[in-house]
Amino acid sequence: MNRIKPKALRPGARIGLIAPSGAALAPERVDVARAAVTELGFEVVEGGSCREVYGYLAGSDTLRAADFNAFFADPSIDGIFCLKGGYGTPRILDRVDWRLVRANPKVFLGYSDITAAHLALERECGLVTFHGPMPHAEKMPAWDEASRAALLAAIGPAGGRGRILNPPDRPLRGLSGGKARGHLVGGNLSLIAATMGTPWEIDTRGRILFIEDISERPYRIDRMLTQLRLAGKLDSAAGFLLGDWNDCGPEPGKRSLSLDEIFRDLLLPTGKPILANLAAGHSSTNLTLPLGIEVEIDADALTLEVMETATS
Repeated sequence: MNRIKPKALRPGARIGLIAPSGAALAPERVDVARAAVTELGFEVVEGGSCREVYGYLAGSDTLRAADFNAFFADPSIDGIFCLKGGYGTPRILDRVDWRLVRANPKVFLGYSDITAAHLALERECGLVTFHGPMPHAEKMPAWDEASRAALLAAIGPAGGRGRILNPPDRPLRGLSGGKARGHLVGGNLSLIAATMGTPWEIDTRGRILFIEDISERPYRIDRMLTQLRLAGKLDSAAGFLLGDWNDCGPEPGKRSLSLDEIFRDLLLPTGKPILANLAAGHSSTNLTLPLGIEVEIDADALTLEVMETATS
């Protein structure tokens, strides 16, 4: 399928704020989110799901899918930002009008549970999307300066082309040397694994696979990576980009492999370059990554470069 690049967002663009996943922690958190997006220079249009609560979900599946479809269909909406992650995005994938979405491409931003939507948008529409910070936050600001700058660079006219730089105090690491190019795919490892066997499972053939996660024990990360290995998803990738692994240590007092040991056991045998410790995912600095765009990783020079613009 041909890739579709969304139109770049400029100051004054109208952003549809939707909650396809978990419910906001409190109504005031939605106000914080609106303020954060407004501070970026955009106008906010709030979806009905943002203030709804249905257990751990931001309202019913019908409502969340309706917001998704409506904001893609609305020609006055220039981009769509997801409020937060949590859980729930996979529940609405079979309720999305993919033909409608394909006919109305626009910037789509989120991470964590939103990975399911990224995978589906790539599979169904060939749409370039953005793995990056969401505005729901427990405290202000919703993003630090590095995250804010990377987000605006990625979704603006420059389209994020060029070198993606980690914070100075967080050096990239090469777990396996070499250089590789390919379209960037991936996101949250748990969601990648959860969509295996569905129409929206990840396609890694010749691509750079990006993965990150939060609050998963090492054995669970091992299990999910092993699932991808047995499905041929690791061998078919061109290289690997490892993001943040917040709170992914072993249970105190329990015997465990380290994450590096797991990565070396499961990724090194592919013989592909592995670039690790990228500040992307559940970290205080969450760099925006354009999914579906060609990138180059150099695990010797420790660089990540976006080779083309992600916006039109």
